[in-house]
Amino acid sequence: MISTTRRWLRRNRANFAIGIGVLGVGYVASQYVLSKITEARERMSNDRIAKDNLRRRFQQNQEDCTFTVLALLPTATENILEASPVESITHELQQKKAERLSKSKGSSEIAPSQQSSGPPSVTDDDGRSLASFQSESYVHASQMEGSSMGNGEAGAERPRKSKAQLWNELKINSITRSFALIYTLCLLTLLTRVQLNLLGRRNYLSSVVSLASHPTHESTISLENHDDDSVEQSYGNDLETNRRFLTFSWWLLHRGWREIMKKVETAVNESFGPLNPREEITLEKLSDLTLEVRKKIEGATEEERRTSKWLLYILPPREEEDFVLRESGMATSPPPTEQPSPPLTNATPTSPSPTPLRRLLDETSDLIDSPPFTHVLTKLLDACFSVLVDQKLATQAFKITPSPTAEPTPRIQEILSGSDTNGTKTKVANVLAVMTRQAHSIGNGVPNEYLQAMEGVRDLEGFAAIVYSSNFEFEAPSSGGGSSSAVTEGGSRKDSGRGEEVKTGETESEEVKSGEIVGGEGSLVGTESGFESVWGKVTEGEGKAGDGAMTG
Repeated sequence: MISTTRRWLRRNRANFAIGIGVLGVGYVASQYVLSKITEARERMSNDRIAKDNLRRRFQQNQEDCTFTVLALLPTATENILEASPVESITHELQQKKAERLSKSKGSSEIAPSQQSSGPPSVTDDDGRSLASFQSESYVHASQMEGSSMGNGEAGAERPRKSKAQLWNELKINSITRSFALIYTLCLLTLLTRVQLNLLGRRNYLSSVVSLASHPTHESTISLENHDDDSVEQSYGNDLETNRRFLTFSWWLLHRGWREIMKKVETAVNESFGPLNPREEITLEKLSDLTLEVRKKIEGATEEERRTSKWLLYILPPREEEDFVLRESGMATSPPPTEQPSPPLTNATPTSPSPTPLRRLLDETSDLIDSPPFTHVLTKLLDACFSVLVDQKLATQAFKITPSPTAEPTPRIQEILSGSDTNGTKTKVANVLAVMTRQAHSIGNGVPNEYLQAMEGVRDLEGFAAIVYSSNFEFEAPSSGGGSSSAVTEGGSRKDSGRGEEVKTGETESEEVKSGEIVGGEGSLVGTESGFESVWGKVTEGEGKAGDGAMTG
C-alpha cells in the first residue's frame, strides 16, 4: 500500500508541482490586486478629503471677503457722504422755502388776489420735492451739524446761492455720491477678493508643505518653530507680512475714492447737467443717462473698457507705499537720529530677490491691470446699477410694481407691462430723493442688497477661484533662505532633501479649476501657467458682451 502510494506520487509529482505553483501564483496575484485596490481606495479617499478641504477653505475665504468688505465699507461711505453735502443743501432749501412762505403769508393779508394769480407750479413743486427729500432721505449728523454752524457763523461770509443753484448742486451731489459709492463698493470687493485669495493660496500651500515636511506617521513631539528660515513662514505664515499687505486697502478708503468721485462728478455734470429737477423723466431716459455716465467713466466700447486702468484708484504708487503703512499704523516714523526703514523691495546686489510683501503687491497690481479684472468689474457694476435703476428707482420713484417671479404671467401681459413701464414718468426731484436714500443703503445697508447682488455674479467667484488656484510658482521661497524646496512651473513642489514631489497645483488646484467650487460652469481644467491663459479658458465659450453689456 505504501509502495503503491509512493509510485502514484512519483508518477504525478509534475502535476502536483504545477498545481502548487498555480496556487502560489494565484495567491500572490490576488494579494497584489487586493493591495492595489486598497491603495486606490486610499488614494481616492485622500483625494476626496483634499478636495473637500480645499473647497471648504475656498468657501470660507469668500465668506471672509464678504465680512471684510462690510467692515471696511463704512469708512469710505462716511468720507463720500461728508464730501457730498446733500443734507445741508436740502436744509438750506427748506430754509429758503420757510422764508418765502413767511413773506407770502405777510403779503397775502394785503393782496390775497395777487398770490392766487401767481404760478402754482413753483411753490407746489418745490414743496412736494422738499417733502420727498425730508421724508425719504437720511440726515448725516456731521453735515447737519456743519450746516447749522455754517448758518450762524459763515452765513455772512459765504454768498447766498439762488434756489436754482441749490437745486442744481443737490441734483449733481445726489447722483454723484450714489454712483461713486457703487464704484467704490465694486472696487473694494474686487480688491478684497484678490488680497484674501492671494493670502489664502499662500496659507494653503504652507499647509501642504508643512504636511509633506512632517508626515502624519511620525508620532514625535516637536516644538513650534518661528524662525525666519522656516518653510511655513516662507510660504505664507508670515503674519506681519499678511497684515502689512492687507493694510493697503487704506489707499482706496482714504485717497482713491476722491479720484473716483472726481471722475464720476465730471461725467454726471456732462450727462445730467441739463436736467431740470422740476421736469419729468421716464425710466428709459434715466437708464440711458446712467449708461452714458458709465461709458464716460469705464469706456464707450468693449476695447476701451478692457484696457481701462483702475490701479491708481486702488493701490498707491510705489513712492507712496511707506506713507500708506505709516498712516495705517503698520510703520512708525523713525526719529531724526535713526536711519529710515528700508524700502519694501530690499533689492541689493547680493540679494536681488524681492520681499514677500513686494511680490504680493506686484502680483496684485498685475491682476488689477489685467483684462479679466475689468471684465469682472463691468459685471459687478451691471449688477449694482441694475439694483439701483431697475429695482429701487423703478419701484420707489416711478411707482412701477415689479412683476411676480413665482407665478408665470401670460406673454401678452409682459409686453403690455413693458410698454406701460417705458411711458411712466416722474419728477427728477423724486428720483433724486430715492438716490439720496439709496446712497445710505449702498454704504450702510443691513443687509446690503448691492453686495448680495454682486455675490450672485458667477464671474466674481470664478475670478476668485482662479486667483486662489493659479500661479503657485510665484510662492517659492527666496533663494537666500534655508529652505531646500522650490515650486516647479507645473505647480508641484520638489523637495531636494526628501526626493519627493508634493502635488500642490495639479490635484488640489484642478479641483478649483474644474469649476466644482464655482458651480460647474466654465471648464478651467489644465495646469497652464499664467493667470490670463486660465481666464481665457473660462470666457472662451462666452460671446462678446458688446456695447450694450452695461445694463445700467
